[in-house]
Amino acid sequence: MRAEPPDEVRRLAGERQRARDGRDYAAADALRDRIREAGFEVVDTPEGPVLKRRAFDGPDEPGPTGPRVVRPSEVVRLLDQPPAFDASVQWLVQGWPDDVIRGIDSFRRHHPGAAIQHVVVDAADVDPGMWPEDVDLVRLPAGTGWATARNAGLVRAAGPVVLVVDGSVEADGDVLGPLAATLEDPAVGVAGPFGIVTEDLREFHGSEGPDVDAVEGYLMAVRRELILRGLRFDEKFRFYRTCDIELSFQVKAMGLRATVSKVPVRRHEHRMWANTPEDRRRSLSKRNYYRFLDRWRGRTDLLVAGSPEPRG
Repeated sequence: MRAEPPDEVRRLAGERQRARDGRDYAAADALRDRIREAGFEVVDTPEGPVLKRRAFDGPDEPGPTGPRVVRPSEVVRLLDQPPAFDASVQWLVQGWPDDVIRGIDSFRRHHPGAAIQHVVVDAADVDPGMWPEDVDLVRLPAGTGWATARNAGLVRAAGPVVLVVDGSVEADGDVLGPLAATLEDPAVGVAGPFGIVTEDLREFHGSEGPDVDAVEGYLMAVRRELILRGLRFDEKFRFYRTCDIELSFQVKAMGLRATVSKVPVRRHEHRMWANTPEDRRRSLSKRNYYRFLDRWRGRTDLLVAGSPEPRG
């Protein structure tokens, strides 16, 4: 995977240098701002300008303790900017930040030289000083729902491939390469190592694929262009359960496939599941499932098994 600035950023840098040579400093400053928005800094040296990836500050300029807490609607979009990384990896913190740090470290360890944007969405009021300086930190009000928080991270995506990763997942090797290769197939819309299938939209079970009915949210990858087209998690899902299935069905309703892509990852304890009381867990899961069923009941035409039944 490349770690160099994309062609568009190089083009802007060339235009900026020509503006400086022509003493049009206003135009040069405007081009510098566009380069910054794309995720790079121009450093003027005696040998000429050098492009360096910059550390994103998050949705706002940092205050004394880091980026301020913002409402989800205030998060600044990067989707309209040219891709500035090889991939965006999104993490959500609803507690247990050490798990996310372990995950980030594992991706860095196994992808040397890759340009990875790590987006950390903090919905648990964690001390911002604990995060590596170069993460793209989005701080939301504590208690923000799962889907709303995930969507706030999706609009920050600055890589052509976007991975939604749970803190329970640790990379054990090259994860980005196989997923990016899978998504090069324009017929594939979502991919990941953990797939599930169903025959009746009621009982779901694990599947080795390659085609599945949904990719589980422990690790799911999509192309950034689908997010640009409006792909989002359903924000009525405050709890994580079934939200990944619902997103996968959105993708399949676009006429795209959900597939299993085997990648080397290790799964640790899922903290939200383990730390939610059983009766509360059951209630939230049931509520999410019925919301999924309300939207997708009858869409057995989307299933791998297929069905001649009419849509409901």
